[in-house]
Amino acid sequence: MFKEFKEFALRGNVVDMAVGIIIGAAFGTIVKSLVDDVLMPPIGLLLGNVDFSDLFLTLRAGKVAGPYLTLAQAKAAGAVTLNLGVFLNTVISFLIVAFSVFVVIRSINRLRRQEEAPAEVTTKVCPYCFTTIPIQASRCPNCTTELGPPTS
Repeated sequence: MFKEFKEFALRGNVVDMAVGIIIGAAFGTIVKSLVDDVLMPPIGLLLGNVDFSDLFLTLRAGKVAGPYLTLAQAKAAGAVTLNLGVFLNTVISFLIVAFSVFVVIRSINRLRRQEEAPAEVTTKVCPYCFTTIPIQASRCPNCTTELGPPTS
C-alpha cells in the first residue's frame, strides 16, 4: 500500500499541483501585503485619512462601552462588529489574484494555440501509387504519372 501511495505522490501531476499550491499561497501573502501596505494607505489618504482596516460598524457593544476608535479596541472590548474594511481589503486581494491568474492562463492558452497551429501543407499523395510527393510536383517521381499543373 505504501508503494502505491509513493507512486501516486511522485507522479508528475501531483508534484506540479503541490508546487502550484505552495507558490499560490506565497503569492497570496504577497498580494495581501500589497493591498494592505501599499494600495490601501494612499487610497485612504485620498478619501480623507480613512484606514480601511479600521473601517467597521459596531453591532453590539462589548464589556467596555464604545465608541471604539479602532477595530482592535472593539475586539478587545468584546464588541460584535461588521468588519467592512477587512472585507474590502480581502475583495481587492482576490481581484488582484484573479486578474493575475487570468493573465497567466491567457498566456498559456496563447502559447498552446501557437503550438497547435496547423503546419503549412508541403506534400501531397499521388492518387495512383500513393507516394508522398512535394505539393508543387506535376509528375510523380515514383510512377511517373502526370498529375496536372502544380498547385500552390
